[in-house]
Amino acid sequence: MGIRARMRAATAVARRSDRRHRRDLDLMATSDNTSIDHVLTTTRAVRKRLDLSRPVPRDVVLDCLRLAIQAPTGGNSQGWRWVVVDDAEKRAGLAALYRKRAEPYLGGYRTLAPGTANPVLDSSEYLTEHLHEVPVFVIPCILGRLPETPTNEEGAGFYGSILPTVWNFQLALRSRGLGSVFTTLHLAYEREAGELLGIPDTVTQAALIPVAYTVGTDFKPAARRPVEQITYWNDWKQTS
Repeated sequence: MGIRARMRAATAVARRSDRRHRRDLDLMATSDNTSIDHVLTTTRAVRKRLDLSRPVPRDVVLDCLRLAIQAPTGGNSQGWRWVVVDDAEKRAGLAALYRKRAEPYLGGYRTLAPGTANPVLDSSEYLTEHLHEVPVFVIPCILGRLPETPTNEEGAGFYGSILPTVWNFQLALRSRGLGSVFTTLHLAYEREAGELLGIPDTVTQAALIPVAYTVGTDFKPAARRPVEQITYWNDWKQTS
């Protein structure tokens, strides 16, 4: 192929790419951003309002995981693995490990301010007491282990390849009327949990996500500081 022919071919490819880009932008502009924004602003950490009596079908979990793994990963490594636990005995075993860490951990916070109302602490204690009743647990895992003393770069890259998928999963659950909460207390006994579920030591468990339908769906945006107060431009604490 001559130079001019190659140039014409490259120009044609560029034009097709530009048309596709414009079409994608048009589709994004006409999508229902209101619904997307609603899911983003009302996906809460759900503990007390998990419906402990309603089963969660496996195909619903799989649908949400299909969306979850569209998240990016470092180097496109796609090292996620998901252990879904709906067996009652295994859920009870994991809940016992969770409680073993949660009771002293949450109790320490309770002793700091006895008698003080603390809705987050109340709901955390409720989850500890009822975790075994939640119909499904999802354990997000990532292949490999961090070194014993990882650098900030290593830690950020490693967990940055699993945590976006977890949040995708939680958003997908919310869009289908299910609730979840990101928990990590069982990781104090990660090895014991791994033995219970057959997870090898070469795999890192990142969290335990209780999954259930919610009691009601009327979740609202949480109170947050104005973003203008916590967004800095070009220098630390430079808000304008």
